[in-house]
Amino acid sequence: MFDFANSGYTTVVITAIFNAYFVAVIAGNEPWATFAWTAALAVSYVMIMITAPALGAYADAYACKKRLLALTSAGCIVFTAALAGAGPGDVAFAVVLIILSNYCFGSGENLIAAFLPEIANGEHIGRVSGWGWGLGYLGGMGTLGLCLAYVSWAQARGASAQEFVPGTLLITAALFLLACTPTFLFLRERAQPQPQRAGGVRASFARLQQTVSELRRFRDLARFMVCIVFYQAGVQAVITLAAIYAQQAMNFTTSQTVMLILVVNVSAAIGAVLFGYVQDRLGHKRTIAITLFGWIATTLLAAGATGATSFWIAANLAGICLGSSQSAGRALVGFLSPEARRGEFFGLWGLSVKLSSILGPMTYSVVVWMTAGEHRLAFALTGIYFLVGLALLASVDVGRGRRAALPR
Repeated sequence: MFDFANSGYTTVVITAIFNAYFVAVIAGNEPWATFAWTAALAVSYVMIMITAPALGAYADAYACKKRLLALTSAGCIVFTAALAGAGPGDVAFAVVLIILSNYCFGSGENLIAAFLPEIANGEHIGRVSGWGWGLGYLGGMGTLGLCLAYVSWAQARGASAQEFVPGTLLITAALFLLACTPTFLFLRERAQPQPQRAGGVRASFARLQQTVSELRRFRDLARFMVCIVFYQAGVQAVITLAAIYAQQAMNFTTSQTVMLILVVNVSAAIGAVLFGYVQDRLGHKRTIAITLFGWIATTLLAAGATGATSFWIAANLAGICLGSSQSAGRALVGFLSPEARRGEFFGLWGLSVKLSSILGPMTYSVVVWMTAGEHRLAFALTGIYFLVGLALLASVDVGRGRRAALPR
Protein backbone atom coordinates (compact mmCIF):
# COMPACT_ATOMS: atom_id res chain seq x y z
CA MET A 1 0.00 0.00 0.00
CA PHE A 2 2.89 2.38 0.53
CA ASP A 3 4.17 1.65 -2.98
CA PHE A 4 0.61 2.43 -4.09
CA ALA A 5 0.57 5.67 -2.07
CA ASN A 6 3.87 7.30 -2.97
CA SER A 7 3.79 6.50 -6.70
CA GLY A 8 1.39 9.36 -7.35
CA TYR A 9 4.15 11.81 -6.44
CA THR A 10 6.64 10.53 -9.02
CA THR A 11 3.95 10.06 -11.65
CA VAL A 12 2.39 13.53 -11.41
CA VAL A 13 5.22 15.73 -10.13
CA ILE A 14 8.37 14.14 -11.58
CA THR A 15 7.13 12.37 -14.72
CA ALA A 16 3.85 13.56 -16.21
CA ILE A 17 2.61 17.03 -15.30
CA PHE A 18 4.65 19.31 -13.08
CA ASN A 19 8.00 18.80 -14.83
CA ALA A 20 6.65 20.02 -18.18
CA TYR A 21 4.74 22.79 -16.36
CA PHE A 22 7.94 23.92 -14.68
CA VAL A 23 9.79 24.16 -18.00
CA ALA A 24 6.99 25.78 -20.02
CA VAL A 25 5.22 28.00 -17.47
CA ILE A 26 7.27 28.59 -14.33
CA ALA A 27 10.59 28.97 -16.21
CA GLY A 28 8.94 30.38 -19.35
CA ASN A 29 10.60 27.95 -21.79
CA GLU A 30 13.99 29.57 -21.26
CA PRO A 31 16.98 27.70 -22.77
CA TRP A 32 18.13 26.77 -19.28
CA ALA A 33 14.71 25.56 -18.10
CA THR A 34 15.30 21.81 -18.54
CA PHE A 35 18.70 22.14 -16.90
CA ALA A 36 17.16 24.04 -13.96
CA TRP A 37 14.64 21.25 -13.47
CA THR A 38 17.24 18.48 -13.46
CA ALA A 39 19.59 20.56 -11.29
CA ALA A 40 16.89 20.95 -8.63
CA LEU A 41 16.35 17.20 -8.60
CA ALA A 42 20.12 16.67 -8.51
CA VAL A 43 20.43 18.73 -5.33
CA SER A 44 17.75 16.64 -3.64
CA TYR A 45 19.50 13.44 -4.71
CA VAL A 46 22.83 14.67 -3.35
CA MET A 47 21.11 15.32 -0.02
CA ILE A 48 19.69 11.78 -0.06
CA MET A 49 23.08 10.31 -0.97
CA ILE A 50 24.68 12.06 2.00
CA THR A 51 22.05 11.03 4.53
CA ALA A 52 20.57 7.72 3.29
CA PRO A 53 23.27 5.25 4.42
CA ALA A 54 23.48 6.79 7.89
CA LEU A 55 19.68 6.99 8.08
CA GLY A 56 19.49 3.29 7.24
CA ALA A 57 22.11 2.41 9.84
CA TYR A 58 20.28 4.53 12.41
CA ALA A 59 17.02 2.75 11.57
CA ASP A 60 18.73 -0.62 12.06
CA ALA A 61 20.19 0.38 15.43
CA TYR A 62 16.91 1.64 16.88
CA ALA A 63 14.45 -0.48 14.82
CA CYS A 64 12.65 2.75 13.89
CA LYS A 65 12.10 2.44 10.14
CA LYS A 66 8.37 3.00 10.56
CA ARG A 67 8.75 6.22 12.58
CA LEU A 68 11.24 7.66 10.11
CA LEU A 69 8.95 6.64 7.25
CA ALA A 70 6.09 8.59 8.85
CA LEU A 71 8.23 11.74 9.07
CA THR A 72 9.42 11.58 5.47
CA SER A 73 5.90 10.84 4.20
CA ALA A 74 4.47 13.85 6.02
CA GLY A 75 7.19 16.05 4.53
CA CYS A 76 6.56 14.88 0.98
CA ILE A 77 2.80 15.40 1.33
CA VAL A 78 3.11 18.93 2.77
CA PHE A 79 5.72 20.14 0.27
CA THR A 80 3.79 18.69 -2.68
CA ALA A 81 0.68 20.57 -1.62
CA ALA A 82 2.75 23.75 -1.24
CA LEU A 83 3.91 23.43 -4.88
CA ALA A 84 0.37 24.39 -5.88
CA GLY A 85 1.34 27.96 -5.02
CA ALA A 86 4.13 28.14 -7.64
CA GLY A 87 3.25 30.19 -10.72
CA PRO A 88 4.98 31.89 -13.67
CA GLY A 89 8.37 33.29 -12.64
CA ASP A 90 8.40 31.58 -9.22
CA VAL A 91 11.48 29.57 -10.15
CA ALA A 92 13.28 29.84 -6.79
CA PHE A 93 10.15 29.00 -4.81
CA ALA A 94 9.40 25.96 -6.99
CA VAL A 95 13.01 24.76 -6.90
CA VAL A 96 13.14 24.82 -3.09
CA LEU A 97 9.88 22.88 -2.80
CA ILE A 98 10.96 20.33 -5.41
CA ILE A 99 14.22 19.76 -3.53
CA LEU A 100 12.42 19.27 -0.20
CA SER A 101 9.55 17.13 -1.50
CA ASN A 102 11.81 14.89 -3.56
CA TYR A 103 14.25 14.51 -0.66
CA CYS A 104 11.43 13.29 1.57
CA PHE A 105 10.12 10.99 -1.16
CA GLY A 106 13.53 9.41 -1.83
CA SER A 107 14.33 8.92 1.85
CA GLY A 108 10.97 7.24 2.39
CA GLU A 109 11.54 5.04 -0.65
CA ASN A 110 14.72 3.66 0.94
CA LEU A 111 13.00 3.05 4.28
CA ILE A 112 10.03 1.17 2.83
CA ALA A 113 12.37 -0.95 0.70
CA ALA A 114 14.19 -2.09 3.85
CA PHE A 115 10.96 -3.76 5.02
CA LEU A 116 10.99 -6.11 2.01
CA PRO A 117 13.31 -8.82 3.41
CA GLU A 118 11.29 -8.81 6.67
CA ILE A 119 8.06 -9.77 4.92
CA ALA A 120 9.34 -12.11 2.18
CA ASN A 121 11.81 -14.99 2.28
CA GLY A 122 14.66 -15.34 -0.20
CA GLU A 123 12.74 -17.66 -2.53
CA HIS A 124 9.78 -15.32 -2.92
CA ILE A 125 11.35 -11.90 -2.53
CA GLY A 126 11.18 -11.31 -6.29
CA ARG A 127 7.44 -11.80 -6.60
CA VAL A 128 6.66 -9.80 -3.46
CA SER A 129 8.80 -6.95 -4.77
CA GLY A 130 6.95 -7.31 -8.09
CA TRP A 131 3.57 -7.10 -6.36
CA GLY A 132 4.71 -3.92 -4.63
CA TRP A 133 5.96 -2.29 -7.83
CA GLY A 134 2.86 -3.45 -9.71
CA LEU A 135 0.52 -2.02 -7.08
CA GLY A 136 2.66 1.10 -7.07
CA TYR A 137 2.05 1.65 -10.76
CA LEU A 138 -1.66 1.17 -10.18
CA GLY A 139 -1.44 3.87 -7.52
CA GLY A 140 0.35 6.21 -9.90
CA MET A 141 -2.23 5.37 -12.54
CA GLY A 142 -5.12 6.08 -10.19
CA THR A 143 -3.69 9.44 -9.15
CA LEU A 144 -2.90 10.38 -12.74
CA GLY A 145 -6.35 9.23 -13.87
CA LEU A 146 -8.05 11.55 -11.38
CA CYS A 147 -5.74 14.36 -12.46
CA LEU A 148 -6.58 13.69 -16.13
CA ALA A 149 -10.29 13.85 -15.36
CA TYR A 150 -9.77 17.15 -13.55
CA VAL A 151 -7.57 18.56 -16.34
CA SER A 152 -10.11 17.57 -19.01
CA TRP A 153 -12.92 19.17 -16.99
CA ALA A 154 -10.88 22.37 -16.48
CA GLN A 155 -9.81 22.60 -20.13
CA ALA A 156 -13.40 22.16 -21.28
CA ARG A 157 -14.16 25.32 -19.33
CA GLY A 158 -11.30 27.22 -20.93
CA ALA A 159 -8.86 27.01 -18.01
CA SER A 160 -5.13 27.39 -18.69
CA ALA A 161 -2.32 25.21 -17.31
CA GLN A 162 -1.59 27.94 -14.78
CA GLU A 163 -5.11 27.42 -13.42
CA PHE A 164 -5.46 23.62 -13.45
CA VAL A 165 -1.96 22.30 -12.66
CA PRO A 166 -2.11 23.50 -9.00
CA GLY A 167 -5.23 21.38 -8.54
CA THR A 168 -3.38 18.26 -9.69
CA LEU A 169 -0.77 18.82 -6.98
CA LEU A 170 -3.42 19.04 -4.27
CA ILE A 171 -5.04 15.85 -5.59
CA THR A 172 -1.67 14.09 -5.47
CA ALA A 173 -0.93 15.17 -1.90
CA ALA A 174 -4.39 14.18 -0.67
CA LEU A 175 -4.25 10.71 -2.25
CA PHE A 176 -0.76 10.11 -0.84
CA LEU A 177 -2.07 10.87 2.65
CA LEU A 178 -5.13 8.66 2.24
CA ALA A 179 -3.39 5.67 0.67
CA CYS A 180 -0.41 5.52 3.03
CA THR A 181 -2.63 5.35 6.13
CA PRO A 182 -2.94 1.51 6.09
CA THR A 183 0.87 1.24 6.20
CA PHE A 184 1.06 3.11 9.48
CA LEU A 185 -1.96 1.31 10.93
CA PHE A 186 -1.01 -2.27 10.08
CA LEU A 187 2.65 -2.65 9.09
CA ARG A 188 4.66 -4.14 11.97
CA GLU A 189 8.32 -3.40 12.58
CA ARG A 190 9.84 -6.87 12.92
CA ALA A 191 13.43 -5.75 13.40
CA GLN A 192 14.77 -5.62 16.93
CA PRO A 193 16.81 -2.74 18.37
CA GLN A 194 20.52 -3.44 18.55
CA PRO A 195 21.77 -1.39 21.54
CA GLN A 196 25.39 -2.26 20.86
CA ARG A 197 25.04 -0.48 17.53
CA ALA A 198 23.12 2.50 18.84
CA GLY A 199 24.63 5.89 19.55
CA GLY A 200 23.02 8.36 17.20
CA VAL A 201 23.91 9.66 13.78
CA ARG A 202 27.65 9.74 14.48
CA ALA A 203 27.61 6.05 15.34
CA SER A 204 25.60 5.39 12.19
CA PHE A 205 28.27 7.03 10.05
CA ALA A 206 30.95 5.05 11.90
CA ARG A 207 29.05 1.84 11.14
CA LEU A 208 28.74 2.88 7.52
CA GLN A 209 32.51 3.33 7.33
CA GLN A 210 32.92 -0.17 8.74
CA THR A 211 30.53 -1.55 6.11
CA VAL A 212 32.42 0.16 3.30
CA SER A 213 35.71 -1.25 4.62
CA GLU A 214 34.19 -4.76 4.54
CA LEU A 215 32.79 -4.46 1.01
CA ARG A 216 35.41 -6.95 -0.18
CA ARG A 217 33.38 -9.65 1.55
CA PHE A 218 30.26 -8.45 -0.29
CA ARG A 219 32.03 -7.76 -3.56
CA ASP A 220 29.17 -9.02 -5.76
CA LEU A 221 26.72 -6.72 -4.03
CA ALA A 222 29.23 -3.89 -4.45
CA ARG A 223 29.57 -4.66 -8.16
CA PHE A 224 25.82 -4.69 -8.55
CA MET A 225 25.58 -1.32 -6.80
CA VAL A 226 27.94 0.12 -9.45
CA CYS A 227 25.88 -1.59 -12.16
CA ILE A 228 22.76 0.07 -10.73
CA VAL A 229 24.34 3.51 -10.99
CA PHE A 230 24.75 3.13 -14.75
CA TYR A 231 21.58 1.39 -15.89
CA GLN A 232 19.42 3.42 -13.52
CA ALA A 233 20.97 6.60 -14.97
CA GLY A 234 19.17 5.76 -18.21
CA VAL A 235 15.98 4.78 -16.39
CA GLN A 236 15.92 7.99 -14.34
CA ALA A 237 16.48 10.13 -17.44
CA VAL A 238 13.38 8.57 -19.01
CA ILE A 239 11.29 8.92 -15.83
CA THR A 240 12.32 12.51 -15.20
CA LEU A 241 12.08 13.82 -18.76
CA ALA A 242 9.38 11.71 -20.42
CA ALA A 243 6.72 14.43 -20.43
CA ILE A 244 9.22 17.07 -21.50
CA TYR A 245 10.35 14.87 -24.40
CA ALA A 246 6.75 14.15 -25.42
CA GLN A 247 5.85 17.84 -25.52
CA GLN A 248 9.10 19.26 -26.90
CA ALA A 249 10.06 16.54 -29.44
CA MET A 250 6.68 14.96 -30.28
CA ASN A 251 4.49 18.06 -29.81
CA PHE A 252 2.07 16.31 -27.44
CA THR A 253 -0.49 18.40 -25.55
CA THR A 254 -0.86 18.17 -21.76
CA SER A 255 -3.85 15.82 -22.09
CA GLN A 256 -2.03 13.60 -24.60
CA THR A 257 1.03 13.46 -22.37
CA VAL A 258 -1.02 12.54 -19.30
CA MET A 259 -2.82 9.82 -21.28
CA LEU A 260 0.55 8.50 -22.51
CA ILE A 261 1.97 8.26 -18.99
CA LEU A 262 -1.28 6.68 -17.81
CA VAL A 263 -1.01 3.89 -20.37
CA VAL A 264 2.70 3.44 -19.67
CA ASN A 265 1.85 2.88 -16.00
CA VAL A 266 -0.39 -0.01 -17.05
CA SER A 267 2.52 -1.53 -18.99
CA ALA A 268 4.84 -0.94 -16.03
CA ALA A 269 2.44 -2.63 -13.59
CA ILE A 270 2.15 -5.66 -15.88
CA GLY A 271 5.92 -5.79 -16.32
CA ALA A 272 6.60 -5.55 -12.58
CA VAL A 273 4.18 -8.34 -11.63
CA LEU A 274 5.02 -10.74 -14.47
CA PHE A 275 8.76 -10.29 -14.18
CA GLY A 276 8.49 -10.81 -10.42
CA TYR A 277 7.66 -14.44 -11.22
CA VAL A 278 10.15 -14.54 -14.09
CA GLN A 279 13.04 -13.53 -11.84
CA ASP A 280 12.14 -16.21 -9.28
CA ARG A 281 12.35 -18.77 -12.12
CA LEU A 282 15.19 -17.47 -14.30
CA GLY A 283 17.11 -15.67 -11.59
CA HIS A 284 17.51 -11.99 -10.80
CA LYS A 285 20.58 -11.48 -12.97
CA ARG A 286 19.10 -12.95 -16.16
CA THR A 287 15.89 -11.02 -15.65
CA ILE A 288 17.72 -7.71 -15.28
CA ALA A 289 19.78 -8.51 -18.41
CA ILE A 290 16.57 -9.07 -20.42
CA THR A 291 15.18 -5.73 -19.28
CA LEU A 292 18.39 -3.91 -20.21
CA PHE A 293 18.17 -5.24 -23.76
CA GLY A 294 14.60 -3.95 -23.76
CA TRP A 295 15.76 -0.52 -22.60
CA ILE A 296 18.33 -0.31 -25.40
CA ALA A 297 15.59 -1.07 -27.94
CA THR A 298 13.38 1.56 -26.30
CA THR A 299 15.92 4.37 -26.65
CA LEU A 300 16.49 3.57 -30.32
CA LEU A 301 12.76 3.45 -31.08
CA ALA A 302 11.91 6.65 -29.19
CA ALA A 303 14.82 8.66 -30.60
CA GLY A 304 13.90 7.66 -34.14
CA ALA A 305 10.11 8.02 -33.77
CA THR A 306 8.63 10.34 -36.40
CA GLY A 307 4.97 9.69 -35.66
CA ALA A 308 2.73 9.08 -32.67
CA THR A 309 2.34 5.32 -33.33
CA SER A 310 6.04 4.46 -33.16
CA PHE A 311 6.46 6.66 -30.09
CA TRP A 312 3.55 4.93 -28.34
CA ILE A 313 5.19 1.55 -29.04
CA ALA A 314 8.48 2.77 -27.58
CA ALA A 315 6.70 4.23 -24.55
CA ASN A 316 4.91 0.98 -23.72
CA LEU A 317 8.10 -1.03 -24.12
CA ALA A 318 9.68 1.43 -21.70
CA GLY A 319 6.83 0.80 -19.28
CA ILE A 320 7.36 -2.97 -19.31
CA CYS A 321 11.12 -2.53 -18.84
CA LEU A 322 10.59 0.10 -16.15
CA GLY A 323 8.46 -2.06 -13.89
CA SER A 324 10.56 -5.18 -14.33
CA SER A 325 14.02 -3.61 -13.98
CA GLN A 326 13.08 -1.59 -10.89
CA SER A 327 11.47 -4.58 -9.19
CA ALA A 328 14.28 -7.01 -10.07
CA GLY A 329 16.98 -4.58 -8.95
CA ARG A 330 15.38 -4.00 -5.54
CA ALA A 331 14.86 -7.75 -5.06
CA LEU A 332 18.48 -8.59 -5.92
CA VAL A 333 19.78 -6.06 -3.39
CA GLY A 334 17.60 -7.71 -0.73
CA PHE A 335 18.81 -11.16 -1.82
CA LEU A 336 22.48 -10.16 -1.50
CA SER A 337 22.16 -8.16 1.75
CA PRO A 338 23.11 -9.61 5.17
CA GLU A 339 20.12 -9.83 7.50
CA ALA A 340 21.49 -7.62 10.28
CA ARG A 341 22.31 -4.76 7.90
CA ARG A 342 19.35 -4.60 5.53
CA GLY A 343 18.48 -1.01 6.35
CA GLU A 344 22.10 -0.05 5.87
CA PHE A 345 22.49 -1.82 2.53
CA PHE A 346 19.19 -0.50 1.23
CA GLY A 347 20.55 2.90 2.19
CA LEU A 348 23.51 2.15 -0.09
CA TRP A 349 21.03 1.01 -2.76
CA GLY A 350 19.28 4.34 -2.40
CA LEU A 351 22.64 6.09 -2.69
CA SER A 352 23.33 4.26 -5.97
CA VAL A 353 19.89 5.05 -7.40
CA LYS A 354 20.13 8.70 -6.39
CA LEU A 355 23.58 9.04 -7.93
CA SER A 356 22.10 7.65 -11.14
CA SER A 357 19.22 10.12 -10.79
CA ILE A 358 21.78 12.91 -11.01
CA LEU A 359 23.91 11.38 -13.74
CA GLY A 360 21.20 10.44 -16.27
CA PRO A 361 18.92 13.50 -16.24
CA MET A 362 21.83 15.95 -15.98
CA THR A 363 23.53 14.34 -18.99
CA TYR A 364 20.29 14.64 -20.95
CA SER A 365 19.70 18.28 -19.99
CA VAL A 366 23.30 19.32 -20.69
CA VAL A 367 23.07 17.78 -24.18
CA VAL A 368 19.78 19.61 -24.82
CA TRP A 369 21.26 22.92 -23.62
CA MET A 370 24.49 22.55 -25.62
CA THR A 371 22.68 21.51 -28.82
CA ALA A 372 20.00 24.21 -28.59
CA GLY A 373 17.12 21.80 -28.00
CA GLU A 374 18.12 18.48 -29.62
CA HIS A 375 15.95 16.24 -27.41
CA ARG A 376 16.19 13.28 -29.79
CA LEU A 377 19.97 13.18 -29.61
CA ALA A 378 19.86 13.47 -25.82
CA PHE A 379 17.39 10.59 -25.60
CA ALA A 380 19.46 8.38 -27.89
CA LEU A 381 22.60 8.94 -25.81
CA THR A 382 20.87 7.55 -22.70
CA GLY A 383 21.18 4.11 -24.34
CA ILE A 384 24.90 4.15 -23.56
CA TYR A 385 24.10 3.86 -19.85
CA PHE A 386 22.17 0.63 -20.45
CA LEU A 387 25.07 -0.83 -22.44
CA VAL A 388 27.51 -0.08 -19.62
CA GLY A 389 25.09 -1.52 -17.07
CA LEU A 390 24.81 -4.72 -19.10
CA ALA A 391 28.59 -5.08 -19.20
CA LEU A 392 28.91 -4.57 -15.44
CA LEU A 393 26.10 -7.01 -14.70
CA ALA A 394 28.08 -9.79 -16.37
CA SER A 395 30.69 -9.62 -13.56
CA VAL A 396 28.14 -10.21 -10.75
CA ASP A 397 28.10 -13.78 -9.32
CA VAL A 398 24.72 -14.06 -7.58
CA GLY A 399 25.42 -17.44 -5.93
CA ARG A 400 28.68 -16.24 -4.41
CA GLY A 401 27.05 -13.00 -3.30
CA ARG A 402 24.20 -14.86 -1.60
CA ARG A 403 26.62 -17.10 0.29
CA ALA A 404 28.50 -14.05 1.55
CA ALA A 405 25.25 -12.56 2.88
CA LEU A 406 24.17 -15.64 4.87
CA PRO A 407 25.10 -15.87 8.59
CA ARG A 408 28.29 -17.76 9.32
